[in-house]
Amino acid sequence: MDEFAIDDVAETPDAANALGRAWLADDGWDLLTRLTELDDRLGGHPGDRRAAELVADAFEAAGVRDVHEQDFEFNRWTRRTTDLAISVPDRDVERSFEAVALPYSPAYEGEAPLVDVGYGTPEELDEADVSGAIAITRTATPPRFGRPYHRAEKVGHAAAAGAEAFVFTNHVPGQLPPTGSLRFDGEAAIPGLGVSKETGEWLREYANEGARAHVRVDAETDPGRSRNVVGQVGPEDGTGNTANRDGTVVVLAHFDAHDVGEGALDNGCGIATVAGMAHILAAMDLPRPVTIAGVSCEELGLMGSEALADSLELDTVHAAINVDGAGRYRDLNALAHASAAMADLAEDVSDATGHPISVQERPHPYSDHWPFLRAGVPVLQLHSSNPDAEGTWDRGWTHTRADTRDKADRRNLREHAMLGALFVRAVAKSEMPRLDPEAVREQLEEAGADEGMRAADIWPDEWA
Repeated sequence: MDEFAIDDVAETPDAANALGRAWLADDGWDLLTRLTELDDRLGGHPGDRRAAELVADAFEAAGVRDVHEQDFEFNRWTRRTTDLAISVPDRDVERSFEAVALPYSPAYEGEAPLVDVGYGTPEELDEADVSGAIAITRTATPPRFGRPYHRAEKVGHAAAAGAEAFVFTNHVPGQLPPTGSLRFDGEAAIPGLGVSKETGEWLREYANEGARAHVRVDAETDPGRSRNVVGQVGPEDGTGNTANRDGTVVVLAHFDAHDVGEGALDNGCGIATVAGMAHILAAMDLPRPVTIAGVSCEELGLMGSEALADSLELDTVHAAINVDGAGRYRDLNALAHASAAMADLAEDVSDATGHPISVQERPHPYSDHWPFLRAGVPVLQLHSSNPDAEGTWDRGWTHTRADTRDKADRRNLREHAMLGALFVRAVAKSEMPRLDPEAVREQLEEAGADEGMRAADIWPDEWA
């Protein structure tokens, strides 16, 4: 792999000017503003459609060629109303609490005892005996667990243990009920609710007193349609077509968001960062073509990135860069997902630019890089570190009504657009050995992630 060098990046006046312009550009901030003004960007809903139009306009303004929409079908989920009421018979207590249904929760009405299952690990579920009960668990990952413990895994284990319903309690204070999909692209086996940390404290106390909960979820899962926005930068063949399609670099970010908030951090900042990157990349002398994509339905199970991957010949994709989490906070995280070459390159970019970048190689399947990673494509996920995070995988405000534009900082969007463009060019210039899907599978198994993926029904039956 060629060593990354800043002097080699601004090899033309156009590239140098694009990098300089990025210091003052507000294109990303403007896109973020327009997206966060939409009422509902959940996949398949009107805000999702409008978001795709805004992303297409931003890509075209950035100089991306052949910008077009790519439709796909999926299972749409619609949130209506959710009720949670608690009764403690021995003390004649009757209370109602705010709750939000989690996507792909089925419609439901019923009453059952409350049972506290801690973090919702299989061991805790077995010890608590949740058969016929409503399981209360925390959003956080257990201490020293060694990997993210995803809600889809938790609800899968709870359903397998016989739970009647699943209550997801936030670990971040502020009266913020969290949301998040219960599974990928299909109705879950049991209903799921999100409640705030403060409500969770009451529920755990009441559970110890033998409380019962009455739950009602009004929601619907039905056939729906959504779309990606796709275009190209980089070399052409002289007729307007992208030259040397073999070896393209794919840069993608999702523009959909949960409907309980504005989706500013997750992932308005990410798609705004990609729009800023596109301005710079369009001015660079890139050694290979780059596909720029805004994808939808990440929050409902990566359906947009699945559709994008299905539209490409993955054996000719040089690498994929997933911008999910960049632009939120000052310091970048680079998740190399089992690629030593990607990890080395990220370290080189960090050293050459003088920007601290945390680099991790451990793979995970819970974002839009996954359809590429499982096929052996080298991938890089650009995220960023929350300085106030309680733990490695702390969500903070995302997936709550507090995920609003005031949490974002236009300086982060500008800086990460520049760093992201440098990453893309470095990846395009470098040799990127294909990953052995069997080796990826083994790494996931060594980390214990396979158990959770099977519980969430996303473990591949066959590995490419």
